[in-house]
Amino acid sequence: MARTLPAAFLLALTATLGAVPAADAAPPGPGPAASATPAAVPPDPPAADQAGPAYPSTDEIARSRAEADRRAGASAAAEARLSAARAEREQADLAAERAVEAYNGARARLVRARAEESAALGRAAAAELARQAAAEDAARLAAETYRQGAGAELSAIDALIAAPGPRAAGDQAAVVRVVSGSTRQILDAATGTAAAATRATADARRATAAAERAAAEVGAAGDRARAEATASETRVAEIGRRREQLLAELAAARDSTVELERRRREALEAIAAREAEAAARAAAEAAAAEQAAAEQAAAERAAAEQADRDQADRDQAAVIPAAPAPVPVPVPAPPPDAPDAWSEQGAQAAIAFARSKIGLPYIWGGEGPAGYDCSGLTMMAWRAGGKAITHFAADQYAESTPVTYRRLRPGDLVFWSDTGRAADIHHVALYIGDDQMIEAPRAGAAIKQASLWIMGTPDFYARP
Repeated sequence: MARTLPAAFLLALTATLGAVPAADAAPPGPGPAASATPAAVPPDPPAADQAGPAYPSTDEIARSRAEADRRAGASAAAEARLSAARAEREQADLAAERAVEAYNGARARLVRARAEESAALGRAAAAELARQAAAEDAARLAAETYRQGAGAELSAIDALIAAPGPRAAGDQAAVVRVVSGSTRQILDAATGTAAAATRATADARRATAAAERAAAEVGAAGDRARAEATASETRVAEIGRRREQLLAELAAARDSTVELERRRREALEAIAAREAEAAARAAAEAAAAEQAAAEQAAAERAAAEQADRDQADRDQAAVIPAAPAPVPVPVPAPPPDAPDAWSEQGAQAAIAFARSKIGLPYIWGGEGPAGYDCSGLTMMAWRAGGKAITHFAADQYAESTPVTYRRLRPGDLVFWSDTGRAADIHHVALYIGDDQMIEAPRAGAAIKQASLWIMGTPDFYARP
């Protein structure tokens, strides 16, 4: 206030003095001269650069807010469509992988059907040889009967009647028994082998029909896998084009550039992936803790029940003298190839094989050397480790020993299923330790080392 008061005072004084005429001015007189004296002229308005700040109007503010809302809405819509496009790509990859594993399953069933067909044909051939041999024996018996004009047993009885003495009669009686037993054996063999040959032939026909159906299934599954892979590639390409368009829309909505928006989006997706991996690991650890608690409770119940039984035995022994304790029989150790045995050497060989294939392309149905699919990679890796497993993820789980997450060891297999059912497993990878795995992920992607949680919490773990 101390600085503004003098200025106000001077302005007021200036205005007052401006209203007083100068000392040497002629006083106004009557007549025209007086009327010619100009009236007081109001001062000019202040220049534009001397005016105060210009504030936007209400309409301008409303328009600005509407534009900001439009840009925010466009940005949010583009972000949502980008997330939807990513989810759509994941579903396309998943559908293609399911189709590939269905093809691998059909091939595995065909291999088994062909093996059963071969075995059935072998059994049918052996049965036919036995039938032919029995038929020849029966034919010789029939020829002998025809030559003698009577049954073989009747001829032997006639010889017995004509025997000259007891010793000869005894010999002839033995002959009668032998001939009678031989005749029944020949006829039974002829009948039994004929029936067995008929059954074996029918089994072989059924096995051949099953193998032909399995072969047709392989062809159909292959067609579906090819169609799904082509459709997935088409969708992925379309999603890629849509992503670029959405990034351009984001850049326009934010007055940014496409490259900046791409980097920003990639950073957001990386953050979301890390959060999803952390959640997947937490879920696995929670499930493992729950299972461990259940196992501990079961062990405590079993220990309590055993203690009760032991106490009952002691109470009974106090009344009735106990019998001598049986000599304990040593339990043999499981053989090295038992299902629960684990070979560090075999596991390291499997891991070394898989690691040497990093960078090769995913090829559906591939068993190398140019490329592999997920179950083809794990099959060949464990073949290098000394164990044979089928080129089909669901079969690999069935052929292995289930373990829990906390009991995972390098070389174990990890599996994913949409339904939580082992029969619907669609992906398998090789665990290498430290929550890392090697996998053949999907068509268009190379074999890589990745986080165990990149696809969410695995549904199953198993040891070949």
